Amino acid sequence: MLAFGARSCYNAGMKLTDVHTHSTFSADGITPLADMLARAEELGVAYYGVSEHFDYDYLADGVLVEGKTVPMTDAAAYFACARKLQAERGHGTRLLVGGEFGYTPNKRAHAMYADVIARYKPDFVVNSVHTVDGHDAWFAEYFVGKTKETAYRAYLLRVRESLDAPYRYDIVAHLGYVARNAPYPDRAMHYTDYADLLDDILRGVIMRDKILEVNSSARGAGDFIPATDVLQRYFALGGRLVSFASDAHGADRICAGRETVVSALRAIGFTHIAVPDCGKRHFVEI
Repeated sequence: MLAFGARSCYNAGMKLTDVHTHSTFSADGITPLADMLARAEELGVAYYGVSEHFDYDYLADGVLVEGKTVPMTDAAAYFACARKLQAERGHGTRLLVGGEFGYTPNKRAHAMYADVIARYKPDFVVNSVHTVDGHDAWFAEYFVGKTKETAYRAYLLRVRESLDAPYRYDIVAHLGYVARNAPYPDRAMHYTDYADLLDDILRGVIMRDKILEVNSSARGAGDFIPATDVLQRYFALGGRLVSFASDAHGADRICAGRETVVSALRAIGFTHIAVPDCGKRHFVEI
């Protein structure tokens, strides 16, 4: 039985959604926000969410990338621009103005994230884990001296910890991020190899009434993350809240891989995509 709660609305029919993208306000984005939104409108996206990086995990923990600090998103400039674009739009594409918060146990970062929420009131927050043991798990430094099991378990433990982040968030993002650029022959994070930790995480997502993201930017880890076996287990445990994310950093990637993700979700038994919007949720049929 689906129990989506009172603060939700249903949207019949196949509507495109993509909630987790980045523009040039993020250090690694390549397309200006106005052009990202224009492309989303051209594609007929009903709910388009921009979630610029707030990498206060890097800042608080002194994480470097190739020996350099990572530029922080200018929160004031980003929200001012995004809110202006949002206000200019009619009844076509709904622009959702959010942020991707990189989790760390460092309380300095927690305070900074809470401040962004208080000051700018993002429409949604994506809770992500990028950094573990002082390194971003995308880069080779993280994997030095680690077996696949050691590297992946440390990452999953951090994801489990992130579920208790002391600030509001809506989406648990790209579960399996560590596998995207890992150096192992088989990068995939197989459910059976980490069932104990994955069950704890999936049950935690369900218990906290959060949305589990399905991210089509899996790179070498498969077509999407988390993979089908993890999504099947989530469904078996009672999880029904899923979102779609292309994790696009340029206009050409918006909605990329969405049909592959939707097909897999349907086959498992999911019927709707969940879209967080200012404390409410839209449920779009798939």
